[in-house]
Amino acid sequence: MIEELKRFIEALREELQHYGEMLGLLDRQQELVVIRAADEILQTVSAINAQSASIQSARQHRQLRIGELARTLRRPDDITCMDLIPLLPDDYRPLVRALVEENNELLMRVQQRARQNHLLLSRSVDLMQRFIATLIPSEKLTRYNEAGTVSTPGLPSRAMYEAVG
Repeated sequence: MIEELKRFIEALREELQHYGEMLGLLDRQQELVVIRAADEILQTVSAINAQSASIQSARQHRQLRIGELARTLRRPDDITCMDLIPLLPDDYRPLVRALVEENNELLMRVQQRARQNHLLLSRSVDLMQRFIATLIPSEKLTRYNEAGTVSTPGLPSRAMYEAVG
């Protein structure tokens, strides 16, 4: 059982590391939104998507390790981390409890930061759409095609100097 427990603890640490990396990326993205660094923001989106995939993989790995440990303890595979803790040897319980709680806290911080960034980015896009609408007031900025996807209109058919004058 000790080997399964050590693999489970390692999986918790790995997941914690991925959450920390995601929080760092989200913090960086927020800084870039504030200073309006558009190119760098796009790069952070790619990095955030890649980190999200890493988090999913780490979660699956942790669930696999929980299942192994649960089978060793003759418990159902779908047991939660918190339900598993009282079944562990006394000297491992504080470590596992701390890792589980830290993972949960970091996950909540990641979710909060992601919501904040979403609001910031949505507001930036909204402001840009309003700005463009002042330049081309006769055109609607958002159009939907037959497939239901958003398409952006082309520039007006008349020259800009005709529209201004």
